[in-house]
Amino acid sequence: MLPFARVAVIGLGLIGSSVARAIRANLPTVRVTGHDADPAVRARARDLGFAHDITDLAGTAVLDADLVLLCVPVGAIGAAATDVAADLPADAIVSDVGGSKVSVAAALRAALPDAVIVPGHPVAGTENSGPDAGFATLFAGRWCILTPDADTPPVATARVRAFWESLGAQVEEMTAHHHDLVLAVTSHVPHLIAYSIVGTASDLEQVTESEVIKYSAGGFRDFTRIAASDPTMWRDVFLNNREAVLEILQRLTEDVTMLQRAIRWGDGDTLFELFSRTRAVRRGIVEQGQDDPREDFGRAH
Repeated sequence: MLPFARVAVIGLGLIGSSVARAIRANLPTVRVTGHDADPAVRARARDLGFAHDITDLAGTAVLDADLVLLCVPVGAIGAAATDVAADLPADAIVSDVGGSKVSVAAALRAALPDAVIVPGHPVAGTENSGPDAGFATLFAGRWCILTPDADTPPVATARVRAFWESLGAQVEEMTAHHHDLVLAVTSHVPHLIAYSIVGTASDLEQVTESEVIKYSAGGFRDFTRIAASDPTMWRDVFLNNREAVLEILQRLTEDVTMLQRAIRWGDGDTLFELFSRTRAVRRGIVEQGQDDPREDFGRAH
């Protein structure tokens, strides 16, 4: 039995358009209605045809939906929820795809006090954005984290779990606070480091921009890929997950200071021990199928 028959996708960028495409590919009998606040995005979504209908108003999109999925930057979640509140069916489940969960859960509850809400976060994406960037297999083999609270009906959580599993995702449940701490380590701070190191390189007076581009080694090249991610989305993530990000940044600062000391004093044993430990983490990621084990990450040359 299908978990939902009519899904409304609010926000048609990379994630929202990928959700719509994945539903069409994996759940062909489920009707998908989409909406985006940007008229140009709506027009492009109609041209691409990944939803059965694209509405000009958010409320119209959710009128008969049994799942409403908010695929907007976390800073816009509250406004998006408010836009659909008056037209939200009483039996609809509301979920989202935001990268921070404590602030999102609070914003959803404030805007939709009577709704059934199952916050979620598919841990999948690329550095590209917009409706053209989406693809149906984005969630295949990736994790989707659900963060229901104590008041969330278990049957609602089970239905949202079944929905993401039908799109190919693996699903895990945890508290919103734990999610934000985990993602600060695995996603948010790495993005902040990427933005920082690419910005530092571009600001160095001794190195020209052409040299930065021409001589990009593998590490810096991968930082530039991450740093090309949607600035609006990541601005909102950092502002909405500030406590967890600042906690991990403080720990990172202490670890970098330790590395500075090891390099200054020629402490090769400390460096070798750390590098061996981190190499094992990489192997674990590959073994779990979360990255490509081929040379140079399977890039075509």
